[in-house]
Amino acid sequence: MSTAVATIDTTRPAIPLSRLVKVELRKMFDTRSGFWLMMSIGIVATIATIACIIFVPNDNLEYSVFGTAIGVPFAILLPVVAILSVTGEWSQRTGLITFTLLPHRGQVILAKAIAAIIVAVVSMIFSFAVGALGNVVGSALNGVDTRWDVSVADMLYIILANILGLMVGFMLGVLIRNSAGAIVAYFVYSFVIPGIFGFLAATQDWFEKIQPWIDFNDAQTPLFDGGPSGEQWAQIGTSSLIWFIIPLSLGVMAVLKSEVK
Repeated sequence: MSTAVATIDTTRPAIPLSRLVKVELRKMFDTRSGFWLMMSIGIVATIATIACIIFVPNDNLEYSVFGTAIGVPFAILLPVVAILSVTGEWSQRTGLITFTLLPHRGQVILAKAIAAIIVAVVSMIFSFAVGALGNVVGSALNGVDTRWDVSVADMLYIILANILGLMVGFMLGVLIRNSAGAIVAYFVYSFVIPGIFGFLAATQDWFEKIQPWIDFNDAQTPLFDGGPSGEQWAQIGTSSLIWFIIPLSLGVMAVLKSEVK
């Protein structure tokens, strides 16, 4: 009597990346905490717009004011969204299921990155729309001319800057794989390290000259000031190698080799 051996069907097509991205987008909204985190983006944009209409003097009421008021909290919220999209696999212990259903961990990480970028772009477009509405309504209520001082090119640079900030959060999520630790690390990166670098630049001439080449936060400043020059693009690339590309590569390597529990 012979024993039948089950064969594995290797002819089935691989799971497309687009399907993985859709799954990761759903996972961002499916949980209660994820849903309210996404909702907070719209709520913050609305509150910031209303505050500008009420408190900003008529002489200063222009589109860039609304963009700045909305952009500051967005710069904090979007990286947190990216962090939680990664660390949830470990903090909520869903990684075993995810990586069992799809053993190709690199594809999962890529899908998470694409999903986070999609959320960032949609959120920024929404914020621009809310800011534009606030600018029109605020000008009408205060009896002043509507002023548009932000071009489409400026908006694209701002979107890019926010994507870079989001991807730093994503990198920390991949590298640390712990929600609290990654969020704390992001706040240290965003608020503590710039202060240290600023102090060194103010007191040391040699550091002031190299700061744009090694300080990713400082290198991104031209993105909010009308666009970088050729040298400034090089500074963004060099500093991103230190603060983003190398740490992300180390984090991805650790994810690929680590034991999922």
